[in-house]
Amino acid sequence: MCWQLVKLNFGRNNAHFGELGIGLEQTSERVRSDTLFSAWMSAYAKLFGKGEVGKILAEYEQNPQLAFRISSTFIYRCYENEYTYYLPRPLTFPKGYPQEDDWKIDKVYKKLNYLPLEIWHRWYQSEEGMTNDLDELIEIAETKTKYDFPKNGELYKSGTFAYGETFNTCLIPKVAVDRITRATNFYHTGFVKFRWEPEQDEYTGLYCLIYFPENFDRRIKENVKTSLELLGEEGLGGERSSGAGRFKPEWSDLDETWEAILNQQDLNNSHYCLISLYWQNPKKGIPNGLLGESASYEVVERRGWISSPFSGRQLRRKSVRMFAEGSVFPISVLGELADVTPEDFRANHSIYRSGICINLPINEPEARL
Repeated sequence: MCWQLVKLNFGRNNAHFGELGIGLEQTSERVRSDTLFSAWMSAYAKLFGKGEVGKILAEYEQNPQLAFRISSTFIYRCYENEYTYYLPRPLTFPKGYPQEDDWKIDKVYKKLNYLPLEIWHRWYQSEEGMTNDLDELIEIAETKTKYDFPKNGELYKSGTFAYGETFNTCLIPKVAVDRITRATNFYHTGFVKFRWEPEQDEYTGLYCLIYFPENFDRRIKENVKTSLELLGEEGLGGERSSGAGRFKPEWSDLDETWEAILNQQDLNNSHYCLISLYWQNPKKGIPNGLLGESASYEVVERRGWISSPFSGRQLRRKSVRMFAEGSVFPISVLGELADVTPEDFRANHSIYRSGICINLPINEPEARL
């Protein structure tokens, strides 16, 4: 088996990752796994043909355990050659969480939707959990503003409270002109811009994990890497005609911390946290034990438009509900491809959303009081 980490370096380019909201005003700071997979396969098809993509999708449907898998994208930060990778906080309490007396840290804890890799590893995969960090959390909870945070604590130094500083969002005004009447329509589009300050030796962007099974076809692996280069040149997300979403991919092997997280073996009654979207065909039934008492999950609706390089048509694809990143289940899951092809589009080709997931082992959740 082979794990690799891929950084998507947007530099100073804007990006628009659409979210539910008013028009084009809402944008997310990251891309979920189903969107990344669809864009990646679209670029693959442009380079190597629709038939090659069909072979990959057939492998996903017949033997998903033998196909490559990708996580959703999350933010990374590089400051003075020190990397910080953020992961979604699992939807369960870590060991050491003071459930009987959590009013002291409740607000601070709930705001931490993403945690630095080292903190995530300690809170959810170690024996002590967050016990050693409670004093710092209480001290931070008692401050009036973020500028008063104590700066000598380990949580602060690791970037636990700096997630919102890694990117900025803005609204850019635009005008649409009717081609016939020349009538104008004024609107705003939301963009996200990652911090990219070479003079301060600070860089931020997105990253994802990709898993290649043992004996994976080397030719397809190289094609996958090449198609990501094309996707970076074309752009990821919306507003690509305006130059948004362009990035340069950077592949690397995993460091010791990542290896320890992925290969954690000494957990007692381990549970599993999603770092990508997960979908299981409800007609086939939910896996036994998936939604047990210890499961904690969030469901998100995924919908949007078809952008096919072959049909030239634009239609709304079928919506589908998936389990979101951070969801925790008592068993490890794999997932399936969801067929979201509109009935009017089936004569062209099938449209899929990837519900095949990557999950990380964590400690058994603390019992709820």
